[in-house]
Amino acid sequence: MKRRADNLVVFLGPSLPEAQAKRLAPCTVLPPARQGDVWRALRLRPRAIALVDGVFEAQPSVWHHELLAAMEAGVAVFGGGSMGALRAAELAPHGVVGVGRIFEWYRDGVVVDDSEVALLHADGEHGWRPLTVPMVNVRHAAACAAQARVLTRDAARALVDAGQSVFYQERTWGRVLEAVAPRWSASTRAAWDAWFPRGAEDLKRQDALACLRTAAEWVASGAPAPHGAPREPSSLVRRRRLVDDVTATQAGAVSSGQVLDVLRESPDAPALAEAGLRRALLAGWARTLGLGVSDAEVAVEEARWWQAQRVPASRREAHLARLGLDAVGLRRLCEELALERLVLTHSARLLPDGPSWDEALAAEARLSGAWADAAEAVDPTEGVGSS
Repeated sequence: MKRRADNLVVFLGPSLPEAQAKRLAPCTVLPPARQGDVWRALRLRPRAIALVDGVFEAQPSVWHHELLAAMEAGVAVFGGGSMGALRAAELAPHGVVGVGRIFEWYRDGVVVDDSEVALLHADGEHGWRPLTVPMVNVRHAAACAAQARVLTRDAARALVDAGQSVFYQERTWGRVLEAVAPRWSASTRAAWDAWFPRGAEDLKRQDALACLRTAAEWVASGAPAPHGAPREPSSLVRRRRLVDDVTATQAGAVSSGQVLDVLRESPDAPALAEAGLRRALLAGWARTLGLGVSDAEVAVEEARWWQAQRVPASRREAHLARLGLDAVGLRRLCEELALERLVLTHSARLLPDGPSWDEALAAEARLSGAWADAAEAVDPTEGVGSS
């Protein structure tokens, strides 16, 4: 089976050149992940996502919720090397696969600070070229030099201390060696200078390669897609995704936030919003009462919805993309429809002296004017009385 490049989406920047990643495996390489990027990447329908690099300070970082949403959608998530190692350590209990030594350090508490993997780098136009040295590389070099008996334990510790004393945006090897100079003898510096060109390793690069290789091997294996446990995202997450996500159009992908801007100006906006709020409130109320619906009941609602859409099975995925939805999002909406139906069906029993279906029908017909039309259809010669 031919492997498609978009079966594997990789978020990559200074840890590994894009060309090297593509030589290793068929993949779609995206820039370092920002908040919302994983949600947006799901429109590519990948089998796996390898998160290596991500932004830290300049822009909001990729959310844990995005990775959880990816797994819920059946996408395997691998993390290593940089931001990916950090997120994998935090989400390993939920199914994110961590790869590499940096991941292990975060997982085991050897390092805890985000700044351990932070570095200054060039922009995408210049290939995300690293301009400073991340602290994890300093730690790794110190450990390798100690193992090679180039540095004593104290000298290695001094090197790590020196690295930590330099701000990550200024941490070059030159600055680190300046900082450690008072604690190293001339012979130690000479031994280091002789060893460094052939002995030092770029740990972030090694872990990035390992992460990409592991993800590519999983994709190539054809293993069944994992499915994370369904989660009810908070209102903050729902609203953020509503803005950050993308919607497919004939001209290409557009921001779902921009679609929402257009909808707000639509004459139908109040009616659409009120209908959506009514359904969401009824479904939420049902949950607070401890009510639930079965998978079969949700499937019935989904079948009804597809029947109303009149979309053939072969075009359903594309249709969902045009609605800014995926299978998980549709199921969540159909669960609300099923809960709404449950509440309406049993309305008379959900409140003390609750309203009946006939009362609701009459009330809405009177408000809308449909009552008068129905009354005109009644033959007055049949007399007045109950039906």
